Amino acid sequence: MTEPGAPTLDQLTVFLAIVEAGSFAAAARRLNRANSVISYAIANLEAQLGLALFDREAAKSPVLTEAGKVMLAQARVIAGDVANLRAQAKGLLQGLEAEVHLVLDVMLPTARVVDALRAFREAFPTVTLRLHVEGLGAVTQMVLDRRATLGVAGPLDVVNGGDQLDYISVGHTLLIPVAAPDHPLARGANPPGAGRAHTQLVLTDRSRLTDGRDFAVASVHTWRLADLGAKHILLKEGLGWGNMPEPMVREDIAAGRLKRLEMPELAQAHYALHAIYRSDTPPGPATAFLIERFKSQPN
Repeated sequence: MTEPGAPTLDQLTVFLAIVEAGSFAAAARRLNRANSVISYAIANLEAQLGLALFDREAAKSPVLTEAGKVMLAQARVIAGDVANLRAQAKGLLQGLEAEVHLVLDVMLPTARVVDALRAFREAFPTVTLRLHVEGLGAVTQMVLDRRATLGVAGPLDVVNGGDQLDYISVGHTLLIPVAAPDHPLARGANPPGAGRAHTQLVLTDRSRLTDGRDFAVASVHTWRLADLGAKHILLKEGLGWGNMPEPMVREDIAAGRLKRLEMPELAQAHYALHAIYRSDTPPGPATAFLIERFKSQPN
């Protein structure tokens, strides 16, 4: 039995370009090469592996064979490893980041933000920090678009970044349902489903990553707000009920400005938090410091 040969990185790059672009011609345009060069590279790759990667007769566009699908997964791993190697080498050549663009989920408690940024300032006084605060999928969108180096985002179904992102759990924050003390739901224990009849204030996503999806929405009557601070104000004014981070409303509850609602189906929820960054841009020293600081904090 003949052993498979060793494919080159260039052959794998061409293979991935064909799959991503949808055709040999589109891959040629993407890589700025002649069609014949693309075909030759794939012919050599198939010869090296001893496998047919594309069923060229199945359709006008090349279709992956079963072997091709297996090789595709491995090729992506190799390409990712090479991208990481190059990114890490670039980081070593450049040394410490000149600046860090950080985007935080609005649900992250203020105390955790202040702790991380104070420690960052002391450890890296020469690094410029650019801070953004967003909600839901907008955090992920900024990282995907390279407008932020690092994000602290919500649960993975909200993050929704696919293979382009790496994730590290950094704890959670507690969400609880609240309303003004004179709200009908604040009078005592509520039966299941009581919230459906009352206006719920809901935080909306500024990005398109979670289009058409709702999170912890229990009412058929909703007001949608893109700002958590505005939601907080309207809740205290009695214009609806809604879920809020417990640390953000703790003082309001103690002072009687808000009341924690007794709703059996929405008593509380743990909003998971993740440090996220692009897989092809591993954290530099300053960014890695922030990740470790968020990881080490108590919830």
